[in-house]
Amino acid sequence: MSDTGRRPEVPDYRQQLTLEGRGFIVLGAGDGIGRQCCHALAQAGAKLLCVDRDEQLAARVASEVRGVPASGDVIRRADVERLVSMASEQFGSSFHGIVDIVGMAMTRPLASFDDAAWDSQFDVVLRHAYLALQIGGGALAANGRGTLVFVGSMSGSVSVASQAAYGSAKAALHHLVRCAAHELGAQNVRVNAVAPSFVCTPRLLQVIPKETWDRIAERNPLKRVATPAEIASAILFLASDLASYVTGHVLAVDGGMSLVAALPEFSLVR
Repeated sequence: MSDTGRRPEVPDYRQQLTLEGRGFIVLGAGDGIGRQCCHALAQAGAKLLCVDRDEQLAARVASEVRGVPASGDVIRRADVERLVSMASEQFGSSFHGIVDIVGMAMTRPLASFDDAAWDSQFDVVLRHAYLALQIGGGALAANGRGTLVFVGSMSGSVSVASQAAYGSAKAALHHLVRCAAHELGAQNVRVNAVAPSFVCTPRLLQVIPKETWDRIAERNPLKRVATPAEIASAILFLASDLASYVTGHVLAVDGGMSLVAALPEFSLVR
């Protein structure tokens, strides 16, 4: 803190955005939000280990950002241990963070789930985050500082049709972020998440018809849906020193959609 009566110095805010020389793992780097995150972090100066289950996608995005490609199944402990070890060897003490994009919704009514599908949904949303925090968080703590950013969902905060299992898993992810931030804070490791609504990722563009996108956009206060780059921008903020006093936070990046009641448009003005 500054001395009483003295005006505090003004920091270089642009410098606080830089990640120059810092090493990051991006899990789910191959396409969509993950690819945009790789570009955002790289443009800020980060060195990247670009991880995707698809080796070709990992190699392609790594070539775009001059990163190191790696593949693995991040819901398997042995693979996460290997990837964190790779990052520690590649970056040394400059290993600074993990960005975890992995997650896919099984969109169906709750009554249609069997036990195997339920377990699978929680694995693909939650298990890799638990492993990244336990294994990766420990490595960052050993380096004396770091940051982890996860992708949650609006579905983890409000009910979305046919997303009971997905939303429950995302709600658990949000709380895991809060609890991990509490545990790792003393080691100068920050943990945060973003919570998007619908994002025009390549995968979703293939499965959601245009008329549905139009209806979703109409419900949004900004009257449009998000692009992957807009989610990556929020992740870059949380990964940078601009967010140096932000931890345990789930940042809604949804155009205000989660704040709107599911009511028809009407006016009380007569």
